[in-house]
Parts: sequence; C-alpha cells; structure tokens
Amino acid sequence: MEPKKEKKFLILVDMQNDFIDGALGTPEAVSIVPNVVNRVQKALEDGECVIATLDTHGEDYMETREGRKLPVPHCIRGTEGWRIRPELMDLLDGAVFVEKPTFGSTRLPGIVEELSGGGPFSVELCGLCTDICVVSNAMLLKARFPEAEISVRGDCCAGVTPEKHAAALETMASCQIEII
Repeated sequence: MEPKKEKKFLILVDMQNDFIDGALGTPEAVSIVPNVVNRVQKALEDGECVIATLDTHGEDYMETREGRKLPVPHCIRGTEGWRIRPELMDLLDGAVFVEKPTFGSTRLPGIVEELSGGGPFSVELCGLCTDICVVSNAMLLKARFPEAEISVRGDCCAGVTPEKHAAALETMASCQIEII
C-alpha cells in the first residue's frame, strides 16, 4: 500500500479591500497583490487546497474590545471593504472561506485537519497583516501541528509597517515557521 500523498494548503489571510487600499490599507499591501495573485494561480495549477480567511465584524465593531483598541471600522460584513480583492476572488471558485471575528481563527486548525483526511500535509500562509493576523494564524497552526511543515511567503505578506512586517517574520522564524 502506497503512503498517502502530502496535501498542500495555501491559506490566504484577510486579502480584503479594507486591508489593501481601504480603511487600513497601505502602499505595501497594494504592492503584494500581484504576488498573491501569482501564488494563488500556481497553487490552483498544482492542485493545492486554498483556504481564505475573512476578518469579519458587525455594525457594533466600535463597541467591541478590538474596536476600542483600534477605533477604525473595517471589514464590516457585507461592505465593499469586507470583500476579498476582486482579482483574487475571481480565482477562488472552490476555495474554503473562513470568517473570523478576530486576529486568529481558532476554527482554522480543525478545518485543515479535516480537509487533510488524516494524512500528511503542509501549510503555506500569505496575506495581511503579517504582524497581526498572519502571525496569529501561523502560531495557532504551529501550536496544533508542531510536526507539520508550516511556512509563510514573505513577498506575499505586508505588515502594518515594513518594520513590523520584518519583526513578525523574524518572530515566526524563531518559532520554526519557515519563511520563504
């Protein structure tokens, strides 16, 4: 009996309009969009499973703990800012979408485990923001699957600032998450 083939996951973290050129957008976020599009196209060609997270808040965002700490309404469900960038969304037919109310999705590791079918797998993450949601999800996955190959593609991520992006990549590398 042949061993199970490793399943590959590409996780797009919060590639939403508000984080690219909307309420919390940055020039660095805008600049990674073509890289992310190319990476998704390659993943699809290679038969990888694509999972896309969506930062998702309600109209009461400003009353939440996050809203009090970051008083910038963003990713309000159903708004243009909440939507995934159109050039990416056009590629995501068949992707798994995971809404999350905060930085990291506690559901994400279980979804990866279920979709892996109990066989070996690897996970690559890219998206926004490196120093908040990417690092949070990478660490949740690493904690749940310490022996899995978990990587982050640095040229497909952007942080709140270039300095915070670099610091987050360094932090993840220190936790044995491979930086590509």
